[in-house]
Amino acid sequence: MGDLLQRALMKKPGRKGGKSRRGSAVAFWALLALMIVWILFHLKDIGAAFVEFGAYLQYKFIQRALIVGTLVSLCASLLGVTLVLKRYSMIGDGLSHVGFGALTVAMALGFVTAEGLPAFLPDGLRRGVAALCGSIAASPLPFTLVVVVLCAFLLLRLSERSRMRGDSAIALISTSALAVGVIVTSMTSGMNVDVYNYMFGSILAMSVGDVWLSAMLSAVVLVLFVLFYPRIFAVTFDEPFARATGVKAGGYNLLIALLTALTVVVGMRMMGTLLISSLIIFPALSSMRLFSHFKTVTISSAIISVACFVMGLMLSCVYSLPTGAGIVAVNLVVFIMFSAVAAVKE
Repeated sequence: MGDLLQRALMKKPGRKGGKSRRGSAVAFWALLALMIVWILFHLKDIGAAFVEFGAYLQYKFIQRALIVGTLVSLCASLLGVTLVLKRYSMIGDGLSHVGFGALTVAMALGFVTAEGLPAFLPDGLRRGVAALCGSIAASPLPFTLVVVVLCAFLLLRLSERSRMRGDSAIALISTSALAVGVIVTSMTSGMNVDVYNYMFGSILAMSVGDVWLSAMLSAVVLVLFVLFYPRIFAVTFDEPFARATGVKAGGYNLLIALLTALTVVVGMRMMGTLLISSLIIFPALSSMRLFSHFKTVTISSAIISVACFVMGLMLSCVYSLPTGAGIVAVNLVVFIMFSAVAAVKE
């Protein structure tokens, strides 16, 4: 039954005629030939780029970026397959906007002082609140994680128990959070650079604490996904049937929302709040162009995600490109290539 569902969800309707297939085949092989010719003419430059990237690997910040990026790419690709099949792929984009709003609020708390709080409050309370705000601003990711997880649960509840559709709930919460973040940023001076890094990613500036937190959260996501893989599979393809067989689908939907929230928060430092959703969507869509079984798509998505991350990081180091944008560009190229192969196969 699972295979039938997979084929129904992933197989595109309609079939092309013979001339159309031949035309697609000719275009594909022509494109492949051009790519091979280009690679042959630039083989020396490509080799030099790999050698230069190998030299970068001796630096600690590159090693930290490689470790965290690989873990985040794995988490995003595994969850991306489930989210795309459940027609809930934009939750990553919505939660990233929530994360942006939470981050700006957390960093703005660093400007709270005991003298700036209401005078009628006890002096000890004012100093305690100011110290708490300072600690949140110094390490904003834990605060952001809590807010994003709560919003993920709220999005799930809104889509299940109200007349509001899932995409409408995502748009409502994400745009509201983004507006809050923009307002806080405009009202607070001295934090524009940090906000920019979180909007577009700054994986090369990750601290040791960020690496440990990201590694632990990524490990939690991977372990939970592997442990509950059969249930997640059942809820993804046929939720009513899963409920009928005794599976607590609501609980596993909450688990998927939790894992997605963790992945978004961890990936924000690498990809930025505006690009993290691409890390969830692109590998899954590329794999679905060629494969039709859930396990095969999941494995392929993980391989594509990690490979695209490493290639994007290399381009970032060698050609001084923004890391997040470079990873997205590589994912886009891979998606186009897989789509071309799929067009020839149909």
